[in-house]
Amino acid sequence: MPERPGDRRPWVVLQHADHEGPGSIAAALEEAEIPFEVVRPDRDHAVPLPDEVGGVVALGGPMTAADDTIAWLADERALLAGVVATGSPVLGVCLGAQQLAMALGADLAVGREDAEGEVGLTSVVLTPAGRLDPVLGPEYGGLADPSVACVQWHRDTFTLPEGAAHLAASRRFPHQVFRVGPRVYGFQFHVEIDGPLVDRWRRPLRRAGVDLDGPRLAEAMAVGPRILRRFVAVATGTSGDRRD
Repeated sequence: MPERPGDRRPWVVLQHADHEGPGSIAAALEEAEIPFEVVRPDRDHAVPLPDEVGGVVALGGPMTAADDTIAWLADERALLAGVVATGSPVLGVCLGAQQLAMALGADLAVGREDAEGEVGLTSVVLTPAGRLDPVLGPEYGGLADPSVACVQWHRDTFTLPEGAAHLAASRRFPHQVFRVGPRVYGFQFHVEIDGPLVDRWRRPLRRAGVDLDGPRLAEAMAVGPRILRRFVAVATGTSGDRRD
């Protein structure tokens, strides 16, 4: 049964590492008074069943989604596929977007350990479909500039699930944002980034030779909450917009 206004089943936030918490996602859910529970599959927390949740957020993590030695990755993909099938909202971020894409039949491309990847402050560009999207598009109160400042931390990438709308791209990793149906979104970049996450990530990124500070950091940190408020409004049917 899909999430509707008045449906108070809690959402589940799947967290996969201590340093990759929900950040601005938690703030957006709390602002909308959506109850949620953080579940840690990496700490042997049980992954819930699809009909037990009102929505799912899958966060990032240092592991690759293709690692078949980590049993809970497959359990999580089964949850994501099941929740999509019920029509409930799903948001995947970084690893979570890769998991979501795979759960919907897409392929994962695993980056080499010596590959550069996308790490630190970067930008993505909205596609024509992205500029018309009810979460991202300016017509709906989304992003006025098609060039979007963001924070990335990944080497892996994915193909698009069949029927997905391709919403944003970067030059090196073209599949940055996708939507399946009206309420299922995958973001390769870290839309959840906020001040506490920046503080937590600065040291490990500096050890990797990446300076997270820069003139577009404030812009990147402002993008996330705007996107997330729109996502929550669309996901819960309170925005007045519907896009199939």
